Amino acid sequence: MHVTDREVTVPLVWSDESDTRTLTLFVRELVAPARRHEDLPLLVFLQGGPGGKGPRPTGPDGWVGHMLATHRVVLLDQRGTGRSSAVRGDSLTALGTPAEQAEHLTHFRADSIVADAEHVRTTVYGGRRWESLGQSYGGFITLTYLSQAPQGLSACYVTGGLPGVIRPDAHEVYRRTYPRTAVKNALFRDRFPQDADRLAAVADRISAGDVRLPDGDLLTVRRLQTLGSDFGMKHGFERVHWALDEALDPGSEDLSDTFLAHVAAETSYRANPLYAVLQEAIYASGTARPGWACEEVRAEHPGFAPDARPLLLTGEMIYPWMFEEIAALRPFRAATEELHRRTEWSPLYDLDVLAANEVPVVAAVYHDDMFVPADLSLETAEHVGNTYAWVTNEHEHDGLRVGGALRHLTEHLAATGGPLRDA
Repeated sequence: MHVTDREVTVPLVWSDESDTRTLTLFVRELVAPARRHEDLPLLVFLQGGPGGKGPRPTGPDGWVGHMLATHRVVLLDQRGTGRSSAVRGDSLTALGTPAEQAEHLTHFRADSIVADAEHVRTTVYGGRRWESLGQSYGGFITLTYLSQAPQGLSACYVTGGLPGVIRPDAHEVYRRTYPRTAVKNALFRDRFPQDADRLAAVADRISAGDVRLPDGDLLTVRRLQTLGSDFGMKHGFERVHWALDEALDPGSEDLSDTFLAHVAAETSYRANPLYAVLQEAIYASGTARPGWACEEVRAEHPGFAPDARPLLLTGEMIYPWMFEEIAALRPFRAATEELHRRTEWSPLYDLDVLAANEVPVVAAVYHDDMFVPADLSLETAEHVGNTYAWVTNEHEHDGLRVGGALRHLTEHLAATGGPLRDA
């Protein structure tokens, strides 16, 4: 791959020219070396998250290699991540009161990310249309892009990320994902029946008290349960199984250092705190219900209680207790509470514009997706013009990375007319 890195200055607040605060946006372009001087179509990648930086490819393989055969690939570190003015706990608390911190964080959602992408497209790439690839949360950004700046897009690929735009509400999402997560737990026990007792033994040891993670955090059963987020991925059952396989040292009642290191790595949020901070804020468009949706809906599912047996692991769920128990999230606690009290947000979707959409959209909808409910995705696909939804149970949420889902989408688009062309 031939790699070009750029840094671009953008406003923190796109909607207010009088606000002088700025951010640095990091842009990485990849192209096949033999084609670096050719006039190739552009593909911008909108990564999952929130709070995840752009991928750091190690070679022209996977979906990157597939697209480099025909395109220049543009990887953005979305604002607040990676090399794009990453949001850190100490820098956030230095901004002032919790309300001031929360106001700052409101400018790291999909509408601002779209404005950043449009600035890059018009200033770096001469204003030519580009194709987009939205993975997971990147699909949410795609629908905001189609709502607010469709003139910048020639085609959109979405993998596991068509959000519910008719009723953009976190409560609606969790009322679907809790039952789906319970099903995943049952499938896990069917696959590895011995792990139910092993998981219970680990939880009992944690309940007895004073189990510390390598960073000093006290491990609780509810934090242990968050390992279930991996159940939504292709090899998640296996990864959780092998972690439990060596959780207890033979002849000892203590949890192994290996297991504790694994739990710490999977649940610390040190590399992506915005994932936890903005997890529910990404759903809010216009008027929103205040409060912690995930915590409220959990009360409707007592089977997920920490003392229930068999112990159920949770999924892509963020709870208020995390900002007390997890060291990397504690600096964000006050600002996050402020965000969850908000009822008015910038609108992310324009239903009329989406209904009249002419940009080709091809989307993989994973039938058994644990994070993005398929029924809400299909409701959106029916509303958005010129949209093709491929429903499949061959892949989990990471079908882009480990399943080759993108090839199906690109082949379908090529067979049905291809991207729009610049006028």
